[in-house]
Amino acid sequence: MDYRCLCRFARISPTKVRHVADLIRGKTAAQGLAALKYLPHRGARFVEKVLKSAMANAEDRGVRNADGLRISEVKIDGGPMFKRIVPHSRGMGFVIRKRFSHITVAVSDE
Repeated sequence: MDYRCLCRFARISPTKVRHVADLIRGKTAAQGLAALKYLPHRGARFVEKVLKSAMANAEDRGVRNADGLRISEVKIDGGPMFKRIVPHSRGMGFVIRKRFSHITVAVSDE
């Protein structure tokens, strides 16, 4: 059975978080938390929170050993963007996209 957690509208670019997500995919929950704990990236804090929440969802539904669950899915999707215009030379303007991401983590007992 899958137990999942979703963090929507995380204020970080999806490409920055995907590098962190690739490190924990397929590991057990305890190994994933240990790997994320010592990463200096800001994206690791987001994924760590979502993983802990997915483990708590599993415990809430009656799983005895949440540390032994396998991380079956880590998906980072793009969210909406803030668009800002920066003035540039010759009357032009450049668009700065401030990106959001949706982080999904699923753990399973298989």
